[in-house]
This record gives sequence, structure tokens and C-alpha cells, in this order.
Amino acid sequence: MTKPVFLIFLTLLFASVLNAQSRFDQWDKNKDGKLSLDELPGPLQKNFERVDLDKDGFISRKEDAAMKRHGNALPENVIKSADIPYLDAENPRQALDLYLPKIRSSEDPLPVVCWIHGGGWRNGNKDKARLALDAVKSGDFAGISIGYRLTDEAQWPSQILDCKNAIRWIRRNADKYGFDPDRIGVAGSSAGGHLVTMLGVSNGIESLEKGEGDSTVSSEIACVVDFFGPTELLKMNEQGSSMDHNAADSPEALLIGGAIQKHKDKAIAASPISYVSKDDEPILIIHGTEDPLVPYQQSVDFEKALESKGVDVTLITVKKGGHGKGFPPKANELALQFFRNYLLGEKKPITDQELSALPFR
Repeated sequence: MTKPVFLIFLTLLFASVLNAQSRFDQWDKNKDGKLSLDELPGPLQKNFERVDLDKDGFISRKEDAAMKRHGNALPENVIKSADIPYLDAENPRQALDLYLPKIRSSEDPLPVVCWIHGGGWRNGNKDKARLALDAVKSGDFAGISIGYRLTDEAQWPSQILDCKNAIRWIRRNADKYGFDPDRIGVAGSSAGGHLVTMLGVSNGIESLEKGEGDSTVSSEIACVVDFFGPTELLKMNEQGSSMDHNAADSPEALLIGGAIQKHKDKAIAASPISYVSKDDEPILIIHGTEDPLVPYQQSVDFEKALESKGVDVTLITVKKGGHGKGFPPKANELALQFFRNYLLGEKKPITDQELSALPFR
């Protein structure tokens, strides 16, 4: 290594150390050299027990540094196969990541938990599988993280057609990987929540089934976990939001190809509430009351519409929770139990309930 390059390397390394110390010192309000739960920012409090490796009730500098080094590491029992195309295409967005347990809890075919990312249909990627990873590390499930085309490339219904083709890939490859094709659950947040609810309510709707790929293979799923997904696009502004959803450049407008109030038919066609029927799959909805982007009322109205048709639906309200912010660990625990109930046959009923949000900024 030449001297200038070596000096640059040392400078970057020193800067990274200073940044880590600055962050730790900023949080360490009482300057005792360790972090308590109350000193952590709200969004990070849910990870406190995982980072507190010696279980002494505090996070040391060493534990904080270890979390930064290994934060993106896979859980010990999980193997990842990335960027598997689910169509005979070269589009990197039309691909999925597969997660399998190294040690399965059973030799029987595994149920599958799929994660669909958010990002307003215009951002985001499949790299972080969230709930699917938590399911897989138990040894009881396989996991899939689904990529789909964003709105800079394609408009509705391309996004849901991609997701359905990913579900068909699971069915076509069930024998190869040991999946149970009749036990597929889906979860997603925000735009991903919209897409998973659409998977739950639109099975057999011809306009949302036929596109690229073999639509003769079923895209049906068994159950849905929706984290604060939009369900009725035309009502988002009137229900209160910090974003102008009616604007020509809103995420919803970019999704359907024009301002939603000027293209009402398209907005209705892209709204899950439009397809609610008695045949819809069981749905667990989790939403914060102070969500500034997707109004909480979207989920309240969606639950009522599903209940009116006799669909098995449950709403978990995170009081004072934001757009995925402040959600306590129990929110994910309930979501995982929901999958265990519907995909593994466990019988631990989940009812409508209210959780208190953790502090967040």
C-alpha cells in the first residue's frame, strides 16, 4: 500500500471510530460509559435485548461496536440464496431472495413466509427481509423476499403481477426446495403492505392475474400480515396526512400514471378495498394511530369492509405509533404468531388490541 493510500485509509478509519464514539457519547446522557434502555432513541429500543450480549441491563461500547459490525449478518440458522429470477427475464427487479433454515424442525415440506418491501412503489429493495428472517431462523419456515418493478420503470398493475409471479415461482419450485405450496403467507410494510393485501383479496381477478409468466399456475396465498399499507387511494388526503396524495407527483399518482382524483377508475382499481369478498384470506393489520403518511383510518375502514364480508381479520393498533416508528416488539411477535396459527396449525387466538408505541423521533 502506497503512503498516500495508507494515509487515506487511516483517515477514514479514524473518522469512522470518531463517528461511532460521537453517536455513543451523544446517547450516553449521564456519561457513565454505558447505555440504558431509556437512553436509546425510540426506534432502537426494540433491539436492546439483542445488543445487550452479557445481559447486564446496559449496552457497553464493545457491544455497540459488535452490533455495528454484525448488524447485517444472517441469523445463525439461515442460509441465503440471492437474486433468483422468478421469470424468464433479465430484469434484476423481477427476482427474489430465498432463505432456508440450516436445520429444519421437521422433514415435512416447509410453509413459506414472504416479505414484500415498501418505499412508495418507487424506492426500496428486497435486501432486508425482516419478518421472513425471524420466521426462518426458527427452523419452521422457508422465507422469500420479493423484488418488483418500481414506478420509474412500470406502472400499475405491473407491481402486483410481479408479486403474483413470485408466488407462482414458489409453487413451481416446491419440490426442489421442500416448500409446501398450500401454506404460503405474505407480509409487507407501507407499499409492501398494499401489495400483500392485494394478494389476499384479488385471487382470480383476471386483470390482476394475466401478464408475463404462466398464469395457469395459482398465485393464491394462505394468509396476510399488512403493516400500515394503503388500501383506498382516493380517501388518503381526506383522512389526514402530511403528504398531498392527490398531487400529480405523489407515490400513488406515479403508481397509476396520473393524479388519482383525475384518474379515479385507475385509483379504484389499484385499491385493495375494491376487491373485498367473502373468499378473501385471513388478514392481520398493524398500524400506528399517528402515521403521517398512510392514515390509520385506512386500516380501520379496511377492517370494517372485510368484517362485513365475514373475512377473518384482526387489527392491531399501535397507539401514537408513526409510519413504522415506535412499534414495540410485541407487534412482530403477534405477526409471527399469526403465521404460526395459519401456516403451522397452532391455536393461539389473536384479537383486536392496542399496543403502546415506544418513544421515537
